[in-house]
Amino acid sequence: MNYIVLDFEWNQSPVKEKSKPGIPFEIIEIGAVKLDENRQITDSFSQIIRPKIYPELHFKTKELTKITEEELAQGQDFEDAAMDFLFWCGEDYLFCTWGNMDLTEFQRNLTYYKMLDFLEGPVKYYNIQKIFRLFYDDRHLTSSLEHAAEYFNIKSSGDFHRAVNDAAYTAQIFARMDLSLAEKNYTVDYYQYPQWKKEEIHLTYDHYYKYISRGYKTKEFALEDREVKATRCFKCGKTAPKKIRWFSSKTKNYYCLAYCSEHGYIRGKIKLKRMDDGKIIAVKTLRPANEEMIQEIYRIKKEVIAKRREKRHKGCEDV
Repeated sequence: MNYIVLDFEWNQSPVKEKSKPGIPFEIIEIGAVKLDENRQITDSFSQIIRPKIYPELHFKTKELTKITEEELAQGQDFEDAAMDFLFWCGEDYLFCTWGNMDLTEFQRNLTYYKMLDFLEGPVKYYNIQKIFRLFYDDRHLTSSLEHAAEYFNIKSSGDFHRAVNDAAYTAQIFARMDLSLAEKNYTVDYYQYPQWKKEEIHLTYDHYYKYISRGYKTKEFALEDREVKATRCFKCGKTAPKKIRWFSSKTKNYYCLAYCSEHGYIRGKIKLKRMDDGKIIAVKTLRPANEEMIQEIYRIKKEVIAKRREKRHKGCEDV
């Protein structure tokens, strides 16, 4: 199996209100390097793409990438570049990225050009930034590629924010990591979300559990599903009774507090995401709760109750 370490540069509308629904970013450069099973670089791919959706370069894109209109004018059409890239990837490979946006935006661009069938999803990949942040960087912030390269003493060999260069830096960072950490902490991009219950995604990691549901017409339908609201201990698999039932917060996420008699308290979180086709999916995480997390759940719950009481009281005064 090969590892395809990819990076995209993209453009967007200079006027946010004029962005086209379902495709906020248009890919203007594809860069990738291919690694063998020993994580040695064996090949590279680089292609500029001529923009059609947002032909005017956003000032941030100019500033970061230094790509010029003249370069873009000589680029390939996205359809040809994407097909060349997917053919170059081969058949037996796994994607690696720096961050969680590249594959989603690639699939959005494929969808726009009616090419999504060429990339089967949901897509499993290694988010190198996430793994670096969890196991190598003690700052617990969104780590930059430049910072990670410096951390591993990787010498600068090209400008950052150009696709093939960033892919090469990411590949070198990946090659210096413990591979078992990547294998245990892989990510699934759910732009192509499950269509049926049997396809729903259940991911169990060392420190938490993640569930991605199929699509629902409304959030009410999603929250009626017993699996969406179920709380089980991800360590032993037993049902964990709820100490605080699911409730919504001002962030529009849903939280609960459950308890496993063998492994202690568990914090549950549900995020309802509206997908590009209008469907709602539920992304649920269950993780061990320390004392600080437990108190935080109680605090948020008290705030929600107080706000509801205040709203009811105000309603009575207005009558």
